[in-house]
Amino acid sequence: MPNQHQYTLSDKAYLLLADGFLVEGKSIGKKGTTGGEICFNTGMTGYQEIYTDPSYYGQIVVNTTAHIGNYGTEDDEQESATPKISGLVVNDFSDEFSRKTATESLQQYLEKHQIVGISDIDTRQLVRHIRSKGAMNAIISSVLSPEQLKEELKKVPSMDGLELASKVSTAKPYFFGNKSATYKVAALDVGIKSSILKNLAERDCYVQVFPARTSFSEMKAWNPHGYFISNGPGDPAVMDYAVKTVKEMLDSGKPVFGICLGHQLLALASGISTYKMHHGHRGLNHPVKNLVTGLGEMTSQNHGFAVSEKDIENNKDVEVTHVHLNDSTIMGIRLKNKKAFSVQYHPEASPGPHDSRYLFDQFLEMIRLI
Repeated sequence: MPNQHQYTLSDKAYLLLADGFLVEGKSIGKKGTTGGEICFNTGMTGYQEIYTDPSYYGQIVVNTTAHIGNYGTEDDEQESATPKISGLVVNDFSDEFSRKTATESLQQYLEKHQIVGISDIDTRQLVRHIRSKGAMNAIISSVLSPEQLKEELKKVPSMDGLELASKVSTAKPYFFGNKSATYKVAALDVGIKSSILKNLAERDCYVQVFPARTSFSEMKAWNPHGYFISNGPGDPAVMDYAVKTVKEMLDSGKPVFGICLGHQLLALASGISTYKMHHGHRGLNHPVKNLVTGLGEMTSQNHGFAVSEKDIENNKDVEVTHVHLNDSTIMGIRLKNKKAFSVQYHPEASPGPHDSRYLFDQFLEMIRLI
């Protein structure tokens, strides 16, 4: 069922990286200019879920899959209300879609949400360049010349040292799930995905989601059975306000579970530093080993920061539970003296494999044992 909205991919656009790497392509989405840190996602599907993941706020996403847009978009495939990416880079862009349940084309979707993008780029060459040179700032424009782009690119802030979580967090607390559920979970929203909330609700949890800068005393007043720290964007090392809240969560004695940025905040609250990775992990097929069970998991990942291996070695209260099999980076920790654990990847995996959803069950089992 081809889409009736026709869009001619003929308008010229440019992509310029901070190291001077320049390519010409065709404009997609909104006509204009956008900047951010460029990164790539190797997932073969789930582009709409990727674009709406708040963890991508402030970033230009390169899809390594050759064909993007061919199955359109649907309202129920959102991880947040709107796309959070700064810009989009693809190889072959399709304005037609065959999925009967799709509500609009990706072009219509990008235009509606004011997302600037570029297509007809050799994404294989671009990804090899990023893998070699590392993550860096970039700019896309369908209205400026290459020379003008150089000046605009200087205005894009570095992701290193950038606090973004409070920009994507909810403005006020809200509830998710069945009010009559057995368990109450207080979630600190530093960029939470809707699939995480769905996984908690499916496990008989009624969740109250709190803004990033909420004080612990306000969260505690609801008297939850456990605390959850969400995923999100930006540099965790500059989030002193959230680290303080997580420390108080740990002192409460109630179970604490963190995912992605939540994992990094739990580490910082435990005296473990974080660092910016060369180009990060973003995709749906990252191999992780569970050191507790000895089993392997295929995981969905999206992060550009990681926790310090050296700091963990010197911390007697923290145990590594998961490692990445490609580069041995820390993928999961638990605190020996607290009811707390976290993982760097996404067990809700939307999009991605469901190998790791047992971690939500692990959190609930910890709550039941209080």
